[in-house]
Amino acid sequence: MPYAQLVQQGRIKPYQARPEEIRRLLKVAARDLAAAERNLPDDHDWAYTIAYNAILQAARALVLAHGFRPRGAESHATVVQFVEETLGKKYADQIALFDQMRRKRHRVIYEMAGLVSKQEAEQGVAFAKKFAEEIRLLISKQASFKL
Repeated sequence: MPYAQLVQQGRIKPYQARPEEIRRLLKVAARDLAAAERNLPDDHDWAYTIAYNAILQAARALVLAHGFRPRGAESHATVVQFVEETLGKKYADQIALFDQMRRKRHRVIYEMAGLVSKQEAEQGVAFAKKFAEEIRLLISKQASFKL
């Protein structure tokens, strides 16, 4: 069974998402990308955090499109691991950056402000735009419904 370890650990469970649920997550990702760009001039931490959330929402849509749903307290890490297993070595660099953004976002939210430089925020937003779109395209190729 695909994703057997994640299922066995209780980190994901089988779930038959409605197409509208997947579309909604992709719309949230698009909304967050626009918000991240708007925040770039004023708040680098927040622009970076919102860019991360855009990737997270697109990745959650990918999880749903594959017939699963994340569970538990560490759902962000679970989504990263699911994406890694789904996309494989071809996307290793993107997945590593996604996970790096996850970890930094956690520090920004829970530990300290001012961690993200202007350059890092700009790079994070640019990466989020590209990777979220790539995930959307992968979902659209696999989906039997129109995005």
